[in-house]
Amino acid sequence: MPQSENFTPPDLSPPFSPDQSPTALRPQRLRSPVNLASTDTYSVCGSSEDQSRNPRVTNGSAPPRHLRHVRDRHLQSKDIITNARKQRKNSWTRYAHRKFKPSQCLVFSVDYLVPSAIRNAVQAKYRDDLEGGSEEFTHMRYTAATCDPDDFTLKNGYNLRPAMYNRHTELAIGITYFCEDRRMLSRSLHSVMENVRDIVNLKMSEFWNKGSSAWQKIVVCLLFDGIEPCDKETLDVLATVGVYQDGIMKKDVDGKETVAHIFEYTTQLSVTSSQQLVHPLDDHPSFSPVQMILCLKQKNSQKINSHRWFFSGFGRILNPEVCVVLDVGTRILPGSLLCLWEAFYNDKDLGGACGEVYPWLGPGWRKLFNPLVAAQLFEYKISSGLDKPMESFFGYLTVLPGAFSAYRFRAIVGRPLEQYFRGDPTWILGFKRQTVLQKNLYLAEDRILCFELAFKAGSKWHSASVKAAKGETDIPEHVIDFITQRRRWLNGALAAVTYSVTHFRQLYQSSHNILRLALFHVQLLYNIISFTLSWFNLATFLLTIFIVTDISSSPPADSTIRPWPFGAATPIFNAVLQTVYFLTIVFQFILALGTRPKGQVWSYIVSFLIFGVIQLYFIMNVVYLLAVALLHKKSSSNAHSYAYITTFYSEIGQLTIWITCGSVFGVYFATGFLNFDPWYLFLAYPQYLFIQSSYTNIINIYAFSNSHDVSWGGEGRVDASEALPSATVTKGQKQQSPVEVEMSDVSQADIDSTFEATVKRALTPFTEKRRDANRTLEDQFKDFRTKLVSIYIFSNFVLCLVVMNDSFDALKFMVSRDLGLFGVKNSTLHSSGNEDWDRPLTCSPGKFETTQDLVLPDLDVGDFGMLSFTIPWIFLQQIL
Repeated sequence: MPQSENFTPPDLSPPFSPDQSPTALRPQRLRSPVNLASTDTYSVCGSSEDQSRNPRVTNGSAPPRHLRHVRDRHLQSKDIITNARKQRKNSWTRYAHRKFKPSQCLVFSVDYLVPSAIRNAVQAKYRDDLEGGSEEFTHMRYTAATCDPDDFTLKNGYNLRPAMYNRHTELAIGITYFCEDRRMLSRSLHSVMENVRDIVNLKMSEFWNKGSSAWQKIVVCLLFDGIEPCDKETLDVLATVGVYQDGIMKKDVDGKETVAHIFEYTTQLSVTSSQQLVHPLDDHPSFSPVQMILCLKQKNSQKINSHRWFFSGFGRILNPEVCVVLDVGTRILPGSLLCLWEAFYNDKDLGGACGEVYPWLGPGWRKLFNPLVAAQLFEYKISSGLDKPMESFFGYLTVLPGAFSAYRFRAIVGRPLEQYFRGDPTWILGFKRQTVLQKNLYLAEDRILCFELAFKAGSKWHSASVKAAKGETDIPEHVIDFITQRRRWLNGALAAVTYSVTHFRQLYQSSHNILRLALFHVQLLYNIISFTLSWFNLATFLLTIFIVTDISSSPPADSTIRPWPFGAATPIFNAVLQTVYFLTIVFQFILALGTRPKGQVWSYIVSFLIFGVIQLYFIMNVVYLLAVALLHKKSSSNAHSYAYITTFYSEIGQLTIWITCGSVFGVYFATGFLNFDPWYLFLAYPQYLFIQSSYTNIINIYAFSNSHDVSWGGEGRVDASEALPSATVTKGQKQQSPVEVEMSDVSQADIDSTFEATVKRALTPFTEKRRDANRTLEDQFKDFRTKLVSIYIFSNFVLCLVVMNDSFDALKFMVSRDLGLFGVKNSTLHSSGNEDWDRPLTCSPGKFETTQDLVLPDLDVGDFGMLSFTIPWIFLQQIL
């Protein structure tokens, strides 16, 4: 694929001077290092037919002077980026009005000329193959949708180009975007272009080579969740490929607010994640044309609303057979899109499917040095190697990841989509009246759609995993992002399990056969047991760590085995370790209930480290006990029992030990080798073990403590739509009378000039932005409250612990010295047994001057815990 090796701002200026008339344009090639004009240009404004189509064409007037600064080729890239937003706002000027006949329902939908370089990049074999008079490659279509997604219908006057050209849509690809950077958008969009090319280049496919061209059966929809949250540099990337233009969006139409701005164009251009522009050449395996639809919502209304536009708005007009959903940041590997589609083509009962998704590890897998990324890699691999195949066997995948999955459109139409769209905050049927559990259900939106798909009444749809379809997705690399993401996942999963159990009776209204019904019942039982075990993970981890460390530090008195690993000091070390473990768990509740993660970054990082170190110590003890049980046998009356282990548990033979180890550790290695993908076991398993307890002790506690938070973790933002102009549509007295539409009338020269600056911004080397570490005033106040409460609780807890814990008896050598500080002589203490502690302490009335006035009961010097309590008591008596 030809592309520029090094970044050089392309010379994409129009092939005429500002003083020339566009009507006098002569065919010539663009002078550009990238040379997008692979074919000769042709007249774009010379005919009256072209002028009648383009509402912005002027009668040969020169470009305005206030736009000539954009054509300054000596403008530095840094200055362009700095003034990008200012240029976007001020580069267009309102020109004369133009009259035209809109649709019957007054839908504002207009075709705009694309820059010359984009139009010339289309190969002649595609341009000449179009229907007569088509503007697919010469004009971009803009529609200001002022309606709800459910009202985006042909009846209301809305339409899309594929339907206007009477094309059958076999594959619709929806890419959801929120606020990712342009590098992530380019990764996803470029991978889609590569997969579409693979489908178009099929030679032996009877389906894709039948009827119209293969590329005409595929539509890519970009779903942007709000103008303000999106990174404005991503719009430069989209403008470079031709699917977006600045200055044409309208905030309202005749006073009715615009809900979504819809751009349509078919392009052969692509921008890679390394900011390289890829263009087609006749003697290379170039990209085929791709029909693109950009839905730029005016306000942020969450991901489910974006899917409403995709499924309900566009889906009902396009009526695709298969809908693929992607998240921006996911790169689908070559051939994966075809493998996913083939699964639906070969199985008529397949309603949903997903590919194997795993984290993107960066160049040279350098992200594996981050333990959080490595642990998530192991988690994703085990899910795709163990969970997904088992659920595919049952026929019901509990979750189809939104990062890369697909649905048969007619399988989800009806109740599945109706239940799924109840999570849309703009839903008019009462999203605000839902309970907290119902709102949490839509934080894991994929689960509700999977359940309704498999349990749809009168149908027998099932879901499956397609191993050959693979995708790399971006994952949280910072602790705070990881906690926020898992909060949504866990609370959504909890609500989804409750929903699936309470609505399981819907299964009996479906058309599944007896075998499938039996498998669904087995899977229900498995899910309930798995959820129950996960619910008690907090206690399980604590008890396991405490018991294992106690066993290794407390061998029988008559055993030759010493306490491990610190000898006689091991019980004290373990007591301190267990105390720190317990206090850190308590600290997680204080953090989760009192602050947000962004305000306590270091507290969570330290918590992860503490649990990680304790987890490593626990694994060391497990390995030690395993070696003792297998190698250092101390036989008793039964030759197969070991006195050291049976002190705590009954008979444990070698077979039991090997079965236990195999079920815990061996199954992971077996999965890796059976899937011919064992490398992650050696690169990611140790890191996963390091933070395994943090999944329960930090993530679960934070998730359940914030179950009331049903947001997606986004910040409140200012509406940027106020800066957009309005479209005024005044209807005449008669239905067919022309109307006056207020819109810009810009020449081709101005379009090309602005496009040059846009390409420079889009192809500028990407610089990753630093994370905002500033805390708000509210975060600072909450931080003070958290520290105060933590110190108050922990200091009192430690005092009680020191008094009551027998493990501190080993510090009894400090008793004599401590009492001596207060004038208490050793002869005052008597070793007559612990029963004397029941006798109350007495002293002479009034203030005493010497320790002779103090009467102590007979004490055992070994009872250091109670003496630790008497020391501050003596001190207070001396003061009073």
